[in-house]
Amino acid sequence: MRPRALTGAAAAGALALVGTLAAAPAAQAVTNDPLYDKLWGLKQVHAEQAWASSTGAGAVVAVVDTGIDFTQPDLQGQILPGATFTGCPAGQRPCGNGDFRGPDGQNNGDEHGTHVAGTIAAVRGNGVGVVGVAPDAKILPVKVLENGSGSSEDIGDGIRWAADHGADVVNLSLGSLPGGQAFSITGLDSAMQAAIAYARSKGVLTVAAAGNSSTALCNDPAFTSEGICIGATDRNGLHTWYSELPNKTDLKAVSAPGGAGLTSCDDDIWSTVPRGTGTAGGCGQADYDAYAGTSMATPHVAGVAALLYAQGRTVDQVENAILGTAVTPGTGSRGTYTPTYGYGVVDAQAAVTS
Repeated sequence: MRPRALTGAAAAGALALVGTLAAAPAAQAVTNDPLYDKLWGLKQVHAEQAWASSTGAGAVVAVVDTGIDFTQPDLQGQILPGATFTGCPAGQRPCGNGDFRGPDGQNNGDEHGTHVAGTIAAVRGNGVGVVGVAPDAKILPVKVLENGSGSSEDIGDGIRWAADHGADVVNLSLGSLPGGQAFSITGLDSAMQAAIAYARSKGVLTVAAAGNSSTALCNDPAFTSEGICIGATDRNGLHTWYSELPNKTDLKAVSAPGGAGLTSCDDDIWSTVPRGTGTAGGCGQADYDAYAGTSMATPHVAGVAALLYAQGRTVDQVENAILGTAVTPGTGSRGTYTPTYGYGVVDAQAAVTS
């Protein structure tokens, strides 16, 4: 059984998840995480080679998403107290700590944020599961989605809260359907665009998923905001069939591993899920599962940004390192924009040594 697809809502102001739809040679793994050999995405972005320069210590990544399972074994010690903005009683926002169960105490299909968090900062060398791109970074969980959807107001408020509570990076593995950009462009709904600008003014970099509808432009909030738009690649480093082309007017776009979303579990992105929710009879183990989507590509870039922030770089320096060192498949050129890959596939090793 393949992971279910979660896509954007058509209604104005309604936003939803855009995820769950040959790696480069790497050195011998310096970790005992048993699923490491399945993590071709880390190898494609050269994460292990980057760890000699930075492991993300001191950096904070806000996962503005469905919330996170605080009991997930591979995220122990990685999660900071967060906030919940969805399902709150009137006049009480935030109303929780970013737990994936939300104010009603139930899991309403909200495994997504935990999967994203593991790709960013799952513990390295603990003898279980996976490892993140930035294994010594911390995760700030901000729950803005319930059952895979939420309002632009909640998302915008979650971004602002994260910027005010120590985030260096905001990961947005969510977005509208194609055409949703019009609401921001016309000023009908600019809550997320304004929130991302606010975060940037405080030195926070936002990375946002391009979308999974195979169109030529990044969906919102990636398209109209100051954030970097993230398209998806398969395990061969090529643009995936489902991913939006990472195109936006300011050209701030790269690509990263998102998975094939077709037949083989190991062609997708393995990461953490809430305990016991791995798909029975499918890809999953009890606490781990393989998903595909630009939602899975985005946290690879958020992890690279964390590695860079941990080196003491400013938001402009982090952004320039990500865009300037990304590699275009086929040509091997760096810092060259193409409509298919943006500035190319993100390269952690090149970025941290740039």
